[in-house]
Amino acid sequence: MDAGRHPMTRNTQAGGGSLLSVPRHWDLARLPANWERKMGRSERSVMANRLENKIAIITGGASGIGRATAQLFAAEGAKVMIADTDFAGAKIAAEEIGVAALFCPIDVSKEDDWEQLVATTIDHFGRIDIVCNIAGIGRGGSIEDITLDDWNKMIAVNLTGTMLGCKHGIRGIMRSGGAGAIVNLSSLGGLVGFADIAGYCASKGGVTTLTKSTALYCAERGYPIRCLSVHPTYVDTEMLDPVVEAAGGDRDTLLDGMARLVPMGRVAKPADVAYTVLFAASGEAAMVSGSQLIVDGAQLAGPPSAHFR
Repeated sequence: MDAGRHPMTRNTQAGGGSLLSVPRHWDLARLPANWERKMGRSERSVMANRLENKIAIITGGASGIGRATAQLFAAEGAKVMIADTDFAGAKIAAEEIGVAALFCPIDVSKEDDWEQLVATTIDHFGRIDIVCNIAGIGRGGSIEDITLDDWNKMIAVNLTGTMLGCKHGIRGIMRSGGAGAIVNLSSLGGLVGFADIAGYCASKGGVTTLTKSTALYCAERGYPIRCLSVHPTYVDTEMLDPVVEAAGGDRDTLLDGMARLVPMGRVAKPADVAYTVLFAASGEAAMVSGSQLIVDGAQLAGPPSAHFR
């Protein structure tokens, strides 16, 4: 093998005359003009069909990050089962995608619902390759202020729902006879604590270590299933609506304040997280399992400089 060459790449003549090494599966005739000079800006547009013929279950797919993930997966060649408690929203999300999508109501904290979801997905699409546990809720409250009801709801949806997704996701993927991936949505609050959202951090911290345990379980038993967690910073989704209302209803002011806590100077968009989930679920992450993929604009790298405060 040539020095610096990877067996899954090939050399191609770039516009400026230099040789570039690109993945063998790229169809160069389909790449846009000047692609080699715009790689830093256009990776998303040139990596098409990363999930071609894959079947994915996406919980929380009616809105926010889940909806963006479902749309992106379908654009990359997957067929998606959109699962959500919001039946009407899931139906609309599936209709927007078209024939590559189906929707199914689910309460992720109920095991019977998961059994039905897996069975329906296999009956309709033939198998399961990917499970994305994205459904989640948020409630505020310090350790002294949080109500037991809010605590129980977050644990039920965020942690128990993810546990059931991993459990039945493994069974569904193995029943399908192929390899697969499970991607769990955690949070920065699953890696560090925040004083005013103690219950949320506890539920998402559980997702972090559950992901590691699931990855180890699959690897040690020889199951061809990877499991990863994704940890976003503040994301501009419907989950912020109660926070906006509590802050006086000015969404732009709230987002500006959050952006000042992020060194890159903005909150995340649903697509920022969806592309990370896409990578985690794709074959490009074939050796990545049990890891945390952090989408935080350098927030955990250290405190922001003075001009961000």
